[in-house]
Amino acid sequence: MALLEMSGVRKVYGQGAVEVSALRGIDLKVEKGEFTTVFGPSGSGKTTLLNMIGCLDVPTEGKIFFKERELEVLSANELAGIRRHNIGFIFQSYNLIPVLTAFENVQFALRLAAGKGGKDVDEKVYSILAAVGLKGLEHRKPGELSGGQKQRVAVARALVKDPGLVLADEPTANLDSKTGKEVLEVMLKMNRELHTTFIFSTHDPTIMEYAKRMIEIKDGMITGDEKR
Repeated sequence: MALLEMSGVRKVYGQGAVEVSALRGIDLKVEKGEFTTVFGPSGSGKTTLLNMIGCLDVPTEGKIFFKERELEVLSANELAGIRRHNIGFIFQSYNLIPVLTAFENVQFALRLAAGKGGKDVDEKVYSILAAVGLKGLEHRKPGELSGGQKQRVAVARALVKDPGLVLADEPTANLDSKTGKEVLEVMLKMNRELHTTFIFSTHDPTIMEYAKRMIEIKDGMITGDEKR
């Protein structure tokens, strides 16, 4: 079975005359190891789709399976467990904790997932920070880092718990083109070496160039799906 499968997924916000259909019957399968971009105009449903995949929201109708588990029947605690252990998130605004260093931001994510600390955790944090090009900057706080360096911390935080799936919502939006490509290369390297599945939501043509699969969404419906 696919890593992720969605069948007839609809999401409606509001009620009665103020109903807004964000997703209108999504059927989608994503296999392990994909490097996929979801693209479309603002308001097309990209972020809602990622929220459904990431167990941050639930569909109005339809079914979602992640690693063969049907998400709609799980409790809030069970969904939180899937997010904590299986899914990494990368946001355009970084969402780093400002009072913590790069090392501590990543360490915190791993401790949440692993439920423990110690030497092994610290070694893994140093290793992932080095892998994303931040060796020597581990003990700087976000305010002492550039935008590209902050996003590298965010990538490290998402990857440190060895998730099966990473969801990236406009991860290069606040970066210049050179830095955006450097961050993308880091993620592509992880995809190739660790077979981590990536799904991006973006308007960025650079990400589209890197994508191995492109899914177009308009008005809450998938209107194109191209594998390369």
